[in-house]
Amino acid sequence: MRSRINLQDKNLLQRDSTLVELLVVIVILGVLAAVVVFAVGGITNTSKQNACKIEVRTINAATQAFYANSAASPQVYPAGPSVALMFTQLHAANLISSGTGSASNYGTTPAYAPATGVYTAPCT
Repeated sequence: MRSRINLQDKNLLQRDSTLVELLVVIVILGVLAAVVVFAVGGITNTSKQNACKIEVRTINAATQAFYANSAASPQVYPAGPSVALMFTQLHAANLISSGTGSASNYGTTPAYAPATGVYTAPCT
């Protein structure tokens, strides 16, 4: 003889989930997704600032190398006053790559002082 299965005797793990339970799970997943999105947003802003600071140091090191390798007497820094002209000269001297300068444009306009060879970008 077969025993009949009574649907009212099923334990909680075997019951179907209700609409309310499903909505609770969706809300919890939505809250977790929002937390992750805001956390990643903060990380990307910090990484852009760090990339900007590193690039400013790299460009200043390249201007010092340009000065040290200068064949002119007295030695000179790359010509200015524009940042674009300075980048062109540093790239022609193989001291920076063609993509250098994009991270330090983050947020503000960079500046270059040809008399001292100092490149600045606020990186904020």
